[in-house]
Amino acid sequence: MKNLGLALIFACVVVPASTLAQNAYITNSGANTVSVIATATNMVVGSPIPVGLAPLGVAVTPDRRKVFVANHASNTVSVIDTATSAVSATISVGASPFGVAITPDGTKAYVAHDSTPGAVSVIDIATNMVVGSQIPVSAPAVGVAVAPDGSNIYVTTAIRAGRGIGGVSVIEAATNTVIATILLDRVNDGVAVTPDGRKVYAAASPSGHIGRPANLSVVDAATNAVIATVPVGFSPFGVAVTADGSKVYVASSGSNTVSVIDAATNAVIATVPVGLGAAGVAVTPDGSKVYVANERSNTVSVIGTATNTVSATIPVGIAPVAFGVFIQPAPKFAGVPGSKNCHGKSVSALATKFGSLDAAAAVLGFSDVQGLQDAIRAFCGG
Repeated sequence: MKNLGLALIFACVVVPASTLAQNAYITNSGANTVSVIATATNMVVGSPIPVGLAPLGVAVTPDRRKVFVANHASNTVSVIDTATSAVSATISVGASPFGVAITPDGTKAYVAHDSTPGAVSVIDIATNMVVGSQIPVSAPAVGVAVAPDGSNIYVTTAIRAGRGIGGVSVIEAATNTVIATILLDRVNDGVAVTPDGRKVYAAASPSGHIGRPANLSVVDAATNAVIATVPVGFSPFGVAVTADGSKVYVASSGSNTVSVIDAATNAVIATVPVGLGAAGVAVTPDGSKVYVANERSNTVSVIGTATNTVSATIPVGIAPVAFGVFIQPAPKFAGVPGSKNCHGKSVSALATKFGSLDAAAAVLGFSDVQGLQDAIRAFCGG
């Protein structure tokens, strides 16, 4: 049992050195490429990575080794190897893939199909193969998010023509069947789950939504009931939640803004102007920066969360969308968040594995030991 415990500790802290940079992967839907931004410098690194046609959805695996890209017009998913910044596999998934999300254990990718009828495909990440049949949902599927414990998959559906109401389909991961459908508004795009799994946020626009106010629906994950609606900008698209669950960011493509929402009060505390056609949005693991893909500006805006102002604007490819969790997750450590000995256990495991904290910081991609210590404290919650 002692050896097993050590093995589990080491499994939690080992991250390949070639994938350690904190990168943002931006899908350029008009250029059929992915741009890679180093969040430490806000610089585009390397050349754009060619993928399929009209890439929209994007998700990074928890081990930071792969990026899954949904190619809407190719009916495929491209798998990018982060070590080489090249496509290592192309997976045929069916019509009009849009959003993609990875399970917390890194074993499966769920792909939403913006097709009629709506459906969700499941990819086995180890084999890059689609497993089983597509999961039918109530309408064309757009966004997808996974509960932190991997139990449920939340899929936004949208009625884009004619009458009908979209919403959120809840898929039970154990059976890959829809166990609930939450009716919202006609057009639903981005979706995110809080780190504790208690709330689901879905961006929703009313029928005839162009130029009309929209909202963020807050869903109680235990009851699948809408418990609040928060007014946001026109045509909300991307949704992101900070790692501590305290803030929610909603990119609105119709008003070119990002709404900053206090999760405790469901109140908008800031509205940040960004580029034209604000689409995808993601938060760095430390919560210090928010990245926004501006589809009609061909740029990415970087928001400093301390001031809620744009601190940098980065040119990328044509029509960037970056719909999903496009920033690599932070390294996991050995301790249990919230436990009294979390920090000590993590430090001990790192020192044992790498010989010293200096070596651990270098291998794990931190500029110094202080940066590593700060990351461990943030992970442990204190």
